[in-house]
Amino acid sequence: MQQLLLLPAQQHPPRPSRPRTLAGLLTAAAATAGLLMTALVPGAQAAANPYERGPAPTNASIEASRGSYATSQTSVSSLAVSGFGGGTIYYPTSTADGTFGAVVISPGFTAYQSSIAWLGPRLASQGFVVFTIDTNTTVDQPDSRGRQLLSALDYLTQRSSVRTRVDATRLGVMGHSMGGGGSLEAAKSRTSLKAAIPLTGWNTDKTWPELRTPTLVVGADGDTVAPVATHSEPFYQSLPGSLDKAYLELRGASHFTPNSSDTTIAKYSISWLKRFIDNDTRYEQFLCPIPRPSPTIAEYRGNCPHSS
Repeated sequence: MQQLLLLPAQQHPPRPSRPRTLAGLLTAAAATAGLLMTALVPGAQAAANPYERGPAPTNASIEASRGSYATSQTSVSSLAVSGFGGGTIYYPTSTADGTFGAVVISPGFTAYQSSIAWLGPRLASQGFVVFTIDTNTTVDQPDSRGRQLLSALDYLTQRSSVRTRVDATRLGVMGHSMGGGGSLEAAKSRTSLKAAIPLTGWNTDKTWPELRTPTLVVGADGDTVAPVATHSEPFYQSLPGSLDKAYLELRGASHFTPNSSDTTIAKYSISWLKRFIDNDTRYEQFLCPIPRPSPTIAEYRGNCPHSS
C-alpha cells in the first residue's frame, strides 16, 4: 500500500500590524509626532496658561518692593473723564508679553489717590495695569465709590491711552476703608470681575451673599474706625460658602496701615490677583495651605484648595 508523505506546512514570519485606512495612518503619524514633541520639549504635555506673566514666583519675589517688570505711569485728569475723579495709571513698559489684567483702586473717606499710590508701581511691576483713582468728592460713600470703580474700569479698557495693553476680560477692584466697601459694591454690581480686595473696608451693609467674585477681605487687629468684629469679619462670613474667599487679619495694624507700603498686604494682594485675575496657579502655594499666624498675621481663614 502506497504511503502518503505529509510535509510540514511552510512557515512564514508574522506580518506586522498596520493601520487599515488613511485615517489610521494619519493617527499613527500624529501619535508618533506627539511622542517626539513630548520628548523634545520640556512640559509639552501640559497646556500653558496664556495669562501667566513673569517668572515663577517665590516668597522673595512677591515680598520685594518691585517685581520683574519695568513700569511707566500716566496721569488722567478729572476734566478728561466722567463718573470718577481722574487718577494715575501704572503699567508694565514692555509689550512683549501681550496684554495684562487690570485692577482699579479707590482711596478711603476724605482721602486722595496719594494715600494708596504705593500700590500702583508695586502691583504693576508684577504684571498688571493698575489705576489708582480720585473720587468725585472725598466724602463719597461706598455705594458711590463702587460705581466710580466701575466707571474707572470702563475708561481704562475703552478710552485710556493704555487700553490696548489691557485684557478687558480680566479685571479686579481694590479699595481702602470706604473704598474697600466700594470694592464690595462694585463686585456685587458686576459679577464678571475676577477679584476684589477690600482693605480695612467700611460699609453699613455687612452682608454680601450676592458676590460671585473671589474676594480677599483684609482687616487690622487694631482698627478702631472699621473694627474687624463689625466690618471685615461679617463681610467675610456673609460671602457664599461656595465662593473662593479669604480673610486676612493684620497683626499690630491699624485702619490706616494700607496707606503705607506694607509687605504683608502686597504679598497676599499680589497672590490673590495673580491667582484669580490671571488664573495663575503658580501663586496657589502662597494661599493654600492656609497661612499660619505670624508676627504680621493675626489670623487667616479661607477655603482651600481654590476652585476657580
